Amino acid sequence: MTAAETAQRLDFWFDFASTYSYLASTRISSLAAKANVAVRFRPFLLGPIFKAQGWDSSPFNLYPVKGRHMWRDLERLAVDLGIPFCRPDPFPQNSLLAARVAVAGLRQGWGEDFSIAVFRAEFAESCRIDEAATLTAILSSLGIDAKAALDAAQSDDNKLRLRAQTEEAQRLGIFGAPSFTTEGGELFWGNDRLEQALAWAKRTERLPRA
Repeated sequence: MTAAETAQRLDFWFDFASTYSYLASTRISSLAAKANVAVRFRPFLLGPIFKAQGWDSSPFNLYPVKGRHMWRDLERLAVDLGIPFCRPDPFPQNSLLAARVAVAGLRQGWGEDFSIAVFRAEFAESCRIDEAATLTAILSSLGIDAKAALDAAQSDDNKLRLRAQTEEAQRLGIFGAPSFTTEGGELFWGNDRLEQALAWAKRTERLPRA
């Protein structure tokens, strides 16, 4: 049995419009490898979850003071991580098509590379991920047949998969991104909880709930 087969698993829940998910996407693979934890990428849509909370936009737009702090925080964290960062315009961008492509790609073995490239295009290269041309360029750069990938993404079956994944996120109590869930049912929210989530993924005992 290989190390990958014996590793514990952590689910990485993200929306491509999520700022802190960009940071997590740059860190999670290397940290998980060191921790011997297998990561499963789980794209979903925050829109329905925000709507259920009575929000029609990102809370960073609804609460300007919080939003200003978030953008400065991201600038500082990007410097600390040594990665490029730029503020997308507009924000948030519609992530529906990108999420559908990612769901299709994860079934075909290239979804993780695609997801990381989408985050980079949006938050490091000022690209519009809500435009098919951007996604086509990303797919082509990865050696993927862009037309076939986009056609697969827009199939009825694939649309249902993304919807089901979003509904699963809601059932798990996910309310923001990035979020991480362990096989033991623990939920962690935020890029700054990634290390803790990886550590808990390796635990065999469960913490009693109050």
